[in-house]
Amino acid sequence: MQGRKVLLGVTGGIAAYKSALLTRLLVKAGAEVRVIMTAEAEQFITPLTLGTLSKNPVLKEFAAPNGQWNNHVELGLWADAMVIAPATANTLAKMACGMSDNLLLAAYLSARCPVFFAPAMDLDMLQHPATQANINTLTGFGNILVPPAYGELASGLVGTGRMAEPDKIAASVLNHFERDKKLIGRKALVTAGPTYEALDPVRFIGNHASGKMGFALAEALVKQGAEVHLVAGPTQLQPQHPGIQITRVVSAEEMHTVCNRLFSGCDIAVLSAAVADYKPATTAGQKIKKTDSSLTLELVKTHDIAASLGAQKKNGQLLVGFALETENEVANAKKKIKAKNFDLIVLNSLNDSGAGFGYDTNRVTLIDRNDTMREFPLKSKQEVAADIVTAIIRLIHA
Repeated sequence: MQGRKVLLGVTGGIAAYKSALLTRLLVKAGAEVRVIMTAEAEQFITPLTLGTLSKNPVLKEFAAPNGQWNNHVELGLWADAMVIAPATANTLAKMACGMSDNLLLAAYLSARCPVFFAPAMDLDMLQHPATQANINTLTGFGNILVPPAYGELASGLVGTGRMAEPDKIAASVLNHFERDKKLIGRKALVTAGPTYEALDPVRFIGNHASGKMGFALAEALVKQGAEVHLVAGPTQLQPQHPGIQITRVVSAEEMHTVCNRLFSGCDIAVLSAAVADYKPATTAGQKIKKTDSSLTLELVKTHDIAASLGAQKKNGQLLVGFALETENEVANAKKKIKAKNFDLIVLNSLNDSGAGFGYDTNRVTLIDRNDTMREFPLKSKQEVAADIVTAIIRLIHA
């Protein structure tokens, strides 16, 4: 659920108290949760409780008291999933008929994401033909039913009608997203950031790479179910997803050693790090003193990580490289595909405004080994990462 956006609708039933635990479970699983309550729901649980647990203001009306407009269309587009729990008989009937007399129902009608609903009512209300017809109508629309449970009801009767327990509702949402993941069972290696090549204990040769692109790729891959090993050069960034395994390195040689150790067990390798091509021939043991008017450094080549992995690549492994160019961009990128045995290369140019080192955005062109080329507009690095992972999935399943 890491990074998923969940819109939770809470309606006026006694089971609304369970929505607090459901909110907590979704947030703990990594989801961003926004809650919409009906006016009736406030009789059973306070907005303060759900707002505190979700870490977002609770939405109740189209127009908030501060004059802010709660746009139901934007809410419907924002969500990766909408969950209505509890879903009372009254709300189910309105959903089935397409009514929109409150913010929750208007957001439901605007939602383009999967909608889960967990009915909660007394057993006779649930068994009434009208309610059963409404449930059938909603599932016929493609909404996902989380069936009510059997047990003691608020009326004192015993039967089916209790809202499913919060852990079951949360599991239903999680399982839905798991089914959509295309890289479950795959292992991915990602490199990120710069490398620093030491001159002495104080100084180094480096570059301006931030690591943002590589970290975004690691997040995008793990969201598709991959087991991700991230090898990162010097950067202050931290992976947000707890499933990402990270190894910190400093130099090109350290990155080369770790990548060669991990690559044989990986299905995918994405080499987004800006690795130094050269390093000082010798590293001074003490700080180099300023004596002469000039200083001459001898540089030697570092190990070429991309070429090394490309040479040992086996059938079934997919290797993705990056090309940051300033001239003859496409021609140079295509040469790299052949020279490094890449399956896909991500080309970006320092000539593009808003792309390159340090930015939160990037503009890339993807070229595969069959010379199929696709250009993308300027996007956030998270969106670029998603585009790259989509291309990887297509190549794997081609």
